[in-house]
Amino acid sequence: MILGRALLLTLLLAAPVQAEKLANKLFGAMAAPSNQDSMPIGSYAKGCGAGLVELPETGPTWQAMRLSRNRNYGQPEMVQFLMDLSQTARDIGFGRGLYIGDISQPRGGPMTSGHASHQIGLDADIWMLPPRRLDLSAAEREEISSIPVRSADQRSVTENWTRTHRELLKQAALDPRVDRIFVAAAVKIEMCKTARRSDKKWLQKIRPVAGHDTHFHVRLKCPRGARLCETQTPTVADLSKGGNGCDETLMWWVTDYLNPPKADPNKPKPEDQPPARGPRDYTMADLPKQCKGVLAAE
Repeated sequence: MILGRALLLTLLLAAPVQAEKLANKLFGAMAAPSNQDSMPIGSYAKGCGAGLVELPETGPTWQAMRLSRNRNYGQPEMVQFLMDLSQTARDIGFGRGLYIGDISQPRGGPMTSGHASHQIGLDADIWMLPPRRLDLSAAEREEISSIPVRSADQRSVTENWTRTHRELLKQAALDPRVDRIFVAAAVKIEMCKTARRSDKKWLQKIRPVAGHDTHFHVRLKCPRGARLCETQTPTVADLSKGGNGCDETLMWWVTDYLNPPKADPNKPKPEDQPPARGPRDYTMADLPKQCKGVLAAE
């Protein structure tokens, strides 16, 4: 359901208690970006996006997928990055370019389903399926699926993984706009097997995260001058010491993560605490104060 602006303002201003309970629904109901200067507001997993722009549904080297979700909006820097990377993808032989999944909602913010992040217009999912066609209809984009590059046991890559996949991830990581790229642990392990010393500066950007078997997730740095954007603390603080993520911590994802050690029965249990709230439980009070203005803007 798309909310009219008058109703939205009523929820935000006249009934603040009700509005505080509806952050994900309010942002999910917005059909178009705000008419504001572009600005990522808050953090990747708790924020919103002012002045987002739409990635065109089809371009010379890309297609946006799952159009019914209305999540092909991002900061101008993200949209330009995706266009640039899609051209690179075609140049290196990754099909005809890229199939691009979710970026952000028209005004960012928490979603009613799916992602915890993708809230400020600086995250995007890119399919592992090399495009054979760039003339898919809207209906076909709902039906087609990407391909898994991670085995069912999560420990290795499948036959779908190619050198071109590796080169695409490398080219994405080499881009100075990119902060980090999330992939399945098996993908990072495979990339580490063929790593060279010169790969350290870009390979550390490739980060293992569960659930990324059919796509990779690119996260851009806060753009220059984006004063309301909360940057992330680097997880590899000193590259001169050789940190590229190809160490024993990587193997945790295919050892303890898949088969957690049994709990010590003698270890004291923590005191009862209320469960942590997820992104779809966020109220407007949880988000930066500027996000109300993003919702209320024309």
